[in-house]
Amino acid sequence: MDAKQRMAIPRQQPRELPVSERINNFDEVVFGYDDEMACREAERCLQCKKPKCREGCPIHNDIPGFVRMIREGRIEEAYWLDRQTNTLPAICSRVCPHEFQCEGHCVLGKKGDPVAIGMLERYIVDWMVSHGKNMLQPCALPNGRKVAIVGSGPAGMSVAHYLAKEGYACTIFESLPLNGGMLTVGIPPYRLPRAVIAAEFEALRNCGVEVISGVTIGQDKTLADLKDEGFEAIFLGPGAHVSRKLGVDGEEVEGVIHGVDYLRRVNLGENLNLGENVVVVGGGNVAIDCARTALRTGSKNVFILYRRGRDEMPASRAEIHHLEEEGVRIETLAAPVKVHGENGRLKSIECIRMQLGACDASGRCRPEPVEGSNFTIDADAVIPAISQDVDVTAGRGLDLALSRWGTFEVDEVTLQTTVPWVFAAGDAVLGPQTVAKAVFQAKEAAESIHRLLQGKDLKQGRITT
Repeated sequence: MDAKQRMAIPRQQPRELPVSERINNFDEVVFGYDDEMACREAERCLQCKKPKCREGCPIHNDIPGFVRMIREGRIEEAYWLDRQTNTLPAICSRVCPHEFQCEGHCVLGKKGDPVAIGMLERYIVDWMVSHGKNMLQPCALPNGRKVAIVGSGPAGMSVAHYLAKEGYACTIFESLPLNGGMLTVGIPPYRLPRAVIAAEFEALRNCGVEVISGVTIGQDKTLADLKDEGFEAIFLGPGAHVSRKLGVDGEEVEGVIHGVDYLRRVNLGENLNLGENVVVVGGGNVAIDCARTALRTGSKNVFILYRRGRDEMPASRAEIHHLEEEGVRIETLAAPVKVHGENGRLKSIECIRMQLGACDASGRCRPEPVEGSNFTIDADAVIPAISQDVDVTAGRGLDLALSRWGTFEVDEVTLQTTVPWVFAAGDAVLGPQTVAKAVFQAKEAAESIHRLLQGKDLKQGRITT
């Protein structure tokens, strides 16, 4: 098959739950490929000599390699090739913004639809599970050295994976009652089933990783306490769990619940109905998740308020498509200016129309208010979901330098903080970012911890992250 024939193959569209079914539950919306669809999609790949998709992947997965193996029917080999670089393929394949990463760099995307790399990666994991294949990797014998990991999100999970394989006794400390960090409390099950996360922790426990829930480092015990307990190195991966405020008058009234706080409460099992009319402020995936979750928990009229245009929304196009399918309206070029309450309870939100002004070097245009265009929306609940900040509680008691964005400062090569035996990666360093970026940085941090404990040079032969 030549390139022209491959380009003529349409992108394979997976089956999805009908809207009428999915808005009443948290079942996974998108189904995986079957064998025929996966093979046909894999045939679309041009096997570029200089694959741009690898450049777009933060983990630098050998995408052409595992796609070629799918095409040849070597699915198990494809899985293990992917696992050479990606510790969490079942998760990344579901929640990474592929259109901005690997698929966004696929050459087919210049004139049509890129190869569905995320779906193909999911397929090889699903195939391994459905065929009962062994997905556990060998673990080294214990070497007697202990490492503490703060946070059980993708960064902490990945550090534990790499270090446990080297024989280190890893203990993960998680402040929440459930494992998985933002994967569990920040992403709804209809995008990431909990069984997928549970399987990853089962694999970690198989290598001797211990997970202790309900302990907040920096509050219940300090990093210095962990050092005294014999942990020779500590990794910080607390994630970005602190909601960023709107900064408008009236935000403190009852009925305003911030995005990650709302998702956390629902995902931890609280029965939370916000009322009939819900306004979500923001244009990213957290805002989309909040709106779709509100629908599933009983709200009837839900819409998104975003200060820029639709094309500027940072959320995944697929998520926006699902959102609109489910009946959520998107009000663009509008921003909140005041929350109105009555007797301490939310009554309405006052907004103003916006217009796009001057653009920066990246082409992102600044929203500017249109004078005299104020309007008011009656609402039972307002969910600000404009971004998150990192909770640096874990570093309390140590002189850990912070960046001007409130994240932990680290060496860009080694991920070492200003305290030599403490390392950090993921959202704790980057701010709210993708799972893939957390996984990649965690791999580098794990390598640094290994070198530190073996008395080796942390930087020799390495390049910047």
